[in-house]
Order: sequence, then C-alpha cells, then structure tokens
Amino acid sequence: MTYRNPPTTPRKSATFDDYTLSEIRRAAATGIYDIRGAGAKRKLPHFDDLLVLGASISRYPLEGYRERCDTSVVLGSRHAKKPIELKIPITIAGMSFGSLSGPAKEALGRGATLSGTSTTTGDGGMTEEERGHSKTLVYQYLPSRYGMNPRDLRRADAIEIVVGQGAKPGGGGMLLGQKISDRVAEMRTLPKGIDQRSASRHPDWTGPDDLEIKILELREITDWEKPIYVKVGGARPYYDTALAVKSGADVVVIDGMQGGTAATQEVFIENVGQPTLACIRPAVQALQDLGMHRKVQLIISGGIRNGADVAKALALGVDAVSIGTAALVALGDNDPRWEADYNELGTTAGAYDDWHEGRDPAGITTQDPELMKRLDPIAAGRRLANYLKVMTLEAQTIARACGKNSLHNLEPEDLVALTIEAAAMAGVPLAGTNWIPGKNGF
Repeated sequence: MTYRNPPTTPRKSATFDDYTLSEIRRAAATGIYDIRGAGAKRKLPHFDDLLVLGASISRYPLEGYRERCDTSVVLGSRHAKKPIELKIPITIAGMSFGSLSGPAKEALGRGATLSGTSTTTGDGGMTEEERGHSKTLVYQYLPSRYGMNPRDLRRADAIEIVVGQGAKPGGGGMLLGQKISDRVAEMRTLPKGIDQRSASRHPDWTGPDDLEIKILELREITDWEKPIYVKVGGARPYYDTALAVKSGADVVVIDGMQGGTAATQEVFIENVGQPTLACIRPAVQALQDLGMHRKVQLIISGGIRNGADVAKALALGVDAVSIGTAALVALGDNDPRWEADYNELGTTAGAYDDWHEGRDPAGITTQDPELMKRLDPIAAGRRLANYLKVMTLEAQTIARACGKNSLHNLEPEDLVALTIEAAAMAGVPLAGTNWIPGKNGF
C-alpha cells in the first residue's frame, strides 16, 4: 500500500497578495506606473481606533432634544477684516474644475450653502456656477497658478495657499488630456487634450520667508479682508504648522494620507505621508507651543466620514474638518445604480477610482457632456446638505453625551484608544489604563 501525505491547503502570501501579484504583472506588461484617484486604501490607524467616554456619575450629560449644543466656528480671526463665520465645523475641500464636472462643482456649492458652510475651488480656477451657488467660497492658490487672477482672488471669501495634499505631499497635480475640454483648456490657458501636470512647488518662493512675503502680497491684493489659509500634506505637521504660523497664516489646513486626489501615482498614494490621526496632535502642539491655539485655526482633512470622526477630531484640538471623497459619495459617486456601467469599465461600485480617465458613470469626475447630464446639481446639492446635517447631528449627540454644550468643548480627556499605535498618535490613554505611549519616556 502506497502512503500519501494528506493534501495541504494552498496558502497565499500576505506580502505577495492577489493585488500585489496583479500589479507586478501589470508593470511587467506595460512598463509604466499605475495612476489612480482617491486616497490610501491600505488599513491605517484612524478615528475608529478611538472611543469617546460618555458621561455617567462623574460627568453630567446634556439632554439631546432640550439643551443646546453649539456647532458654529469662526475661521480667519487672526488678521482678516472679514473672518469666515460658519454654522458647522465641516467644510468642503478643494477639488478642481477639470477633475470634477461643472454640475458637480455647482452641487458642492449648493450643498455647502444649504448647510451654512464653505466650499473650495481647486487647481484650474473659479467657475461661475461655483461662485454663484456658494455663499462662502475659499479660493485655492496653487503652484500651477492655473486659472489664477486677481479678480477672482477678490471675489473669494478666503484664500487657501496650497503647499501640498495628503495623497501626495511633495508631489504635483495631474490632469490627463482626455479631461481637458475646450472650457478647461481656456480656463487654464493651455492646449486642449494635452496632459497637464502641476509643479510640486510654487514657482516664486522656496521657503517660509518667501511664504511670508507671498501672504502679505495676497493681503494687499484683497485689502486685508480675506482670511489666508495655508494647506500642507501630512508629512511633518509640527514644523509645517509652526512655519505657517510664523509666515502669517490665519488658518492651517493639514491633509492626512487618507485624503484623496484626482490622479497621481499609486505608489505615492499608498507610501508617502502620514495617517490623518498621526498629524493632529503634533499640529495642535505646535500651536500650543507658540501660544496660538484657537487664535490660528486648525482644519484637518483626510478620511473624515461621519459625525464620530468630526467629534473625535475636535476633541483632539482642531477647529474644523474638511471632506472631499465623502462629499463626492454624497453627490452620487460610486453609486450602485451605475453598477453595470462600472462593470464595463472593469471595476465595481465602491472601488471605482480611475477618475483621471474621464469616464465616470455618475457624471462627477468627467468632462463628457453626455455623462455630465446624469448629475442633477440641485438634487445632488440636497443630498450633500442632508449628509452634512446628519454628520453634524451625530457630532452633537456625542458632545452632549460628554456634557458639552459646544462641539469645541470636546477635549482629549474625552477619548481613549483601542490600540497602542492610536494611543501614541493621538496622545490619549490606552483604554482601561492611564498609559499614553511615549509620555514621560514610557
């Protein structure tokens, strides 16, 4: 009788998983790196790794339907004559016309206005739809200078100097030729149908001293009325925040690596920068060390999804958050109603990220006239407003449970962490202990 070993169950490598193998084969077949949109898809420490400590005997909760919980925030009170006053601490991040369709930009403006918050332009300039439907509009000033002009600077309610994005800190923008329509080309003063790549740094300054000069220049252009934001990708948040404050910024925006992008190399998205959670405490610490916490406002972005994320971010010391990918989902991005169309593109709803190709079935990340007709900006704006309302109510629910009559009264003492990594990043105790990793040398 022949003895045979029992069969072994096939085991796939955690290092060389199916996606990694497919990427190796794709690279070997094409000789080019992969480009996609959205943010990091790898699992990273995030707000889910924190829990909120609600009130019990030692704390006094507020009644949810009878006692007020303030959600308003003022941004840009340091130097600007006309700081921005928002009803909620959730803003819409900068996304360009070109990356997004005209109806999508209009929908973002409508939704933000209905919610009493701000929206932001992006690389490529300001569209009339966006300005016309946005009560409060932040104008991005980017390294490319595409579409930039003094008239629009003055028409904006605030100016955001973009030094970097969370998905690609140190990298420039990318808009491929298939999305460069006649209108996009005209706004950017570049040829139609040709790839447009933005520089990774501003052409007229190289450091914080030059940034200070640039901020003063923008203040002069706008008669010191507009708040000046400085946005950086989450790489060295302590030093970047300190230097932005030193340069005269009214508001600092830190974008973690879960933040999205219209298009860049996937190797960049997945391997450059820091998680959003890791960026908050160093940035807050920089403001505290300079005596500028709450005097210079801090906005955090990158992977904000719900009211719990908002509450936890504010508890860690930020003044407001900004959403991009989540806002697009609220408009209708990756909606299962277009599943058949996503399948034809070789993907599925929930995984579609080839925004650079300009074939978005939802009509959001495209310049195709027929696809754009699928997005009703009025209905999409209402969906966004509904989503922002729910996020705000969720954050208020958590704040009241902690006994706070304002979202901005949440504090690190209201949080614990589920993992050692999250505890160290957020600077809050590991659940069930009073241990904060890294504190006092331990």
